[in-house]
Amino acid sequence: MKKRLFFSLIVISSFCFFCQSQTITPFKKGDRVVFVGNSITDGGLYHSYIWLYYMTRFPEVNITVINAGIGGDTAAEIYKRIDGDVLDKKPTYLITTFGMNDSGYFEYNGEGAEEFADRKVQASYDAYKMIEERYKKLPGVHQVIMGSSPYDETAIIEGNTPFKNKNKAMLRIVDFQEKSAKANGWEFIDLNKPMTAINERIQVTDPTFTLCGSDRIHPDNIGHMVMAYLFLKGQGFAGKEVVSTDIDASKAQVISTSNCTVTGLKKEADGISFDYLANALPYPLDTIARGWGMHRSQSEVTQAVPFTEEMNQEILKVTGLKGNYKLLIDNEEIGTWSGEEYAKGINLATLSNTPQYQQALKIMHLNAERWEIERRFRDYAWVQFNFFQGKDLLFANNREAINVMDQFVQEDGWLRAKRDLYSKAMFPEVREAWQKEMDLLVSIIYDINKPVTRKVSLIRK
Repeated sequence: MKKRLFFSLIVISSFCFFCQSQTITPFKKGDRVVFVGNSITDGGLYHSYIWLYYMTRFPEVNITVINAGIGGDTAAEIYKRIDGDVLDKKPTYLITTFGMNDSGYFEYNGEGAEEFADRKVQASYDAYKMIEERYKKLPGVHQVIMGSSPYDETAIIEGNTPFKNKNKAMLRIVDFQEKSAKANGWEFIDLNKPMTAINERIQVTDPTFTLCGSDRIHPDNIGHMVMAYLFLKGQGFAGKEVVSTDIDASKAQVISTSNCTVTGLKKEADGISFDYLANALPYPLDTIARGWGMHRSQSEVTQAVPFTEEMNQEILKVTGLKGNYKLLIDNEEIGTWSGEEYAKGINLATLSNTPQYQQALKIMHLNAERWEIERRFRDYAWVQFNFFQGKDLLFANNREAINVMDQFVQEDGWLRAKRDLYSKAMFPEVREAWQKEMDLLVSIIYDINKPVTRKVSLIRK
C-alpha cells in the first residue's frame, strides 16, 4: 500500500511539472533561432526535433533553427565565443543553456564535495553575469534562458557510479538562471526538474530507465524528444491538434472541421467519399535509435510523456456508420475500423501508412540530413574555440594552424578525432559548399511540406 501511494505521488508530482506555467513566445515567420549550449546541444537532437514540429505543423512559417553548441562548454567558454560563434549567426531568437559542465564531476564522490559544489556554482554565476551584461546590449534579440537537462543520479546503470548531489548543484545554477531571466524580462524554461520527475516516475517499475543516456549526462533520442516536447509545451502547443474532422455519414453532412477543409462529401452505394485538405501534417516519430551510443528511439517518447495525446492528433470522426469500413486515402487502403470506432474518432497521426504521414517522413529524413551536415560546422567550431583560440590562431585557417595542431593531436584524442574534418573545413569554399547543401535541403523541405488535397473514401466491407 505504501509503495502504491509513493508511486501515485511521483506520478502527480511529475505531471505537476508539465502543468506549471512556462510561457515561451512561439517562433514567427523569418525567425533565426539559435540554441547555445554544451555537448547536449552540440551533438543533440532536441532543436532539430523542435524545428521538425514547425516544419510539419506550420508549413507556411519558414524559420531557421541553428545549433550553436560546443562540447565541454561552461558559461565561461560560452561567453568567450558569443561574438564569433553566436551573434555572427544573426539570431532574432536566442536560447541559452549551460550547467552540466559548470557543476563539475568526479569531486562529488570525494572529500570536500560541498565546498567544491559551492566553488563551481559561484564560478558559473560569475561567468554568467558577463553573458548577462552582453545580452543586455542585444535589445532586438528575443531571449530565453533554459535550465539544463539533469544529471541522473538515481538510475541503476551497470558500471556507472553516480556523482552524488551533482544535480543539486545544477539546480542551484537553474535557480540563478531563472532569477536573471525574471529580472531582465527574458523568458525561462526549466528542463531539469520535469525530466528528473519523469525519470523517477518510470524508475519505480524500471530502475534502469533514464532519459539522460548511459553516462547519466547525454540524453538518448527519447530524452531529446522529451526536451523538445517540454519546450513546445512551454510555447503553448499542448492541445493544439494537427487537424480534426467530424462527419455525419447518414446525412452526408460535415459537422465540424479544425485546421482543414472537407469538400465534395457524398454518399456512395457502399460508403462515403470526400476531398480532404489538411493545413498541417502529422509529426513523424523516428523508430530507429540513431547516433553513436544511442539505445532508445525518438518514438519511445510516448512511454514517457503524452506527446501523441497533446500534440499529435489528426482525428477523423465519422458517425452514422454500421458495420466495418475500409479507409482509403488517395486510393491506398489504410485500415479497417468498425462504425463504433469511427464514431469515437481515428487518430490518423499514429498511422505511418497514410500519404500525409509519408509526406511528413520525407521531411523528417531531409531534416536529419541537414542536421548531419550542421554537425560538421560544430566540430569545426570546437577546434576553433577549444584549441585555436587559446593559441591566438582563431580562424587563422592556414598552414601554420595545421602545423600547430599537429603538435598536439597525439596527446589530445578529441583534437585527433577532428583533425581530418578541420583539414577540409579550414577552406572557405568547403564550408560554403556545406552551407549550400543545408540551404538546398531546407528549401526542398519548405517546398514539399505544403498541404495536399487527399481523396478519402470509407467503403463498407
